[in-house]
Amino acid sequence: MISRHLPALAVLLLALALAILGTTPPRPTAPDRPAQDFSAGRAMADVRVITKAPHPAGSAADAALRGYLTQRLTGLGMTVRADSFEPDPDRIARNIDWGGPADRPRVLTNLIAVLPGRNPALPAVALMAHHDSVASSPGGADDGAGLAAILETVRAIAQGPRPARDLVVILTDGEEIGLDGARHFFGGLPPPSDPLRDHIGTLVNLEARGGGGRAMLFQTADDNGEGIALAAGAIRHPGGSSLAVFLYSVLPNDTDLTEALSWTNSHGVAAYNFAFIGRPGLYHSPKADADRLDQGALQDIGGQVLDLTRALLAAPSLPHAAPDVVFFDVFGLTMVTLPTYAGWIMLGLAFIAIGAIWHRRGRGRGHARAAIGGAGRMLGLAGLATLLVMGANLVSFHVGGPNYYDRLAATPRLEAMAGASAFAAFFIVIGRWRPGRAGLVGALVPLWLAAAVIQALAPVAAYVVIVPVLLAAVIALLPEGKMSRVLAVVIAALVIGYQFMLGHEMLQAVGGDLPLVVALPLVLAALTILPLWQPMSRRSRRVAVLAFGLAAIAIALLIRAAPIADTIPPYSQTTRPVS
Repeated sequence: MISRHLPALAVLLLALALAILGTTPPRPTAPDRPAQDFSAGRAMADVRVITKAPHPAGSAADAALRGYLTQRLTGLGMTVRADSFEPDPDRIARNIDWGGPADRPRVLTNLIAVLPGRNPALPAVALMAHHDSVASSPGGADDGAGLAAILETVRAIAQGPRPARDLVVILTDGEEIGLDGARHFFGGLPPPSDPLRDHIGTLVNLEARGGGGRAMLFQTADDNGEGIALAAGAIRHPGGSSLAVFLYSVLPNDTDLTEALSWTNSHGVAAYNFAFIGRPGLYHSPKADADRLDQGALQDIGGQVLDLTRALLAAPSLPHAAPDVVFFDVFGLTMVTLPTYAGWIMLGLAFIAIGAIWHRRGRGRGHARAAIGGAGRMLGLAGLATLLVMGANLVSFHVGGPNYYDRLAATPRLEAMAGASAFAAFFIVIGRWRPGRAGLVGALVPLWLAAAVIQALAPVAAYVVIVPVLLAAVIALLPEGKMSRVLAVVIAALVIGYQFMLGHEMLQAVGGDLPLVVALPLVLAALTILPLWQPMSRRSRRVAVLAFGLAAIAIALLIRAAPIADTIPPYSQTTRPVS
């Protein structure tokens, strides 16, 4: 009995291993690493100074931090200047509301530093982070990690041959109260814009929301084709995707790069935005100190930015505007880049493959009913998973209503709850099903249609549906035999592992309150395993459904009953007791 399910079990175990590989940051390296390497161990010395105390815009603590950063940048061979400007009066009230200086800071101050290259006439490469924190947090990740990563990157660059281009560092003020420093530097609000702005040929921003996890390239300037091609060839352990870029573009979130994009896009300047968002409970938290920062995340963001910066400084010409491309990392091992029209080619190949499956063994009246049933099961799986996740979410909400930061802290439990709900839905809909080729065709068709719609509307994001549809069809067409079965297991594990990784990343990015982040990866994973699926016995399915269903309910009740997390910032209002 168990032997019938061995291929599916092998797929699941291998997929889990790949997902863990793709979502785990690298090990932090020690301070004694070679001088030209990035070392989280070295960078942590800066993090510990940066996070001595909260340092909101306009505070004495932030002024002291600016002095430290100026000293460090000067010691690395950079010329440093301070650019002070009046803050936006409509935004500064936010700083007070969040516990900032009550006397309303009269000025904010950006720090601008330059490491001279051999040819100052060449467009420069700029690295950007913000030096202010929210008033309640020491800012270990947001943006202490970004500041420390930039300092370590500059140190590593300075250890090597002098680059041809200038390396510029922009440390902005007032990001947390409304992106004021970036708005002043790039937009000239208040005027004038910084005179160094027009010297910049490429911009790299570093951010964080949380305290750990893999660093991802999640935002770029428009027309990123050349910029992504350079990054894909330079970064040894890349993270990021064009799907993330698309999703971020439609979400109501901002970083300093938001204020720069109007200028970069109008001037054809490439721009990159990197961040990590794991350990989300530490976002703006009083506990976001150096000891709680995931040093692997610091190693990850710093290593990627150093690789990219070196390549940009060494490039004969910096990336120019070129059509957007599809890109995604493969479990952090490499980055795949494709022109957007490749989606149409893959859709065409998938259409041919689906037709071949139907032609082999799918024709006839009974087979037509089986195909309709297959389509219905896929739609039913998506619908049921959505309902179960929504229901579990409602159960997990406290009577007084959810607190945003408490929900962030609960993300690991919400992820487990959503996963249990998804598996329960899978076993209800798929557990006893023997799809056959006609049923598989029916399962493929609605997802092929969805992929075509996404390709037409958002081609940079469509790969996440197109590739699983194509590869599921390829698995179904493999000939019988041991080697074909092994190949099918490997292909299915790659696709499902990516879906597990995608679900994890989307849950961290947008939260479990949006069921699509669970339903889509579940349906695509289910589609891929169908060619290998053997129906379960009634008893086995009943046990699986009960186990995962009860687990989802139990986790939801635990979240509901738990005291509010002690990581929430003081400005976050709540009626629940704090643990």
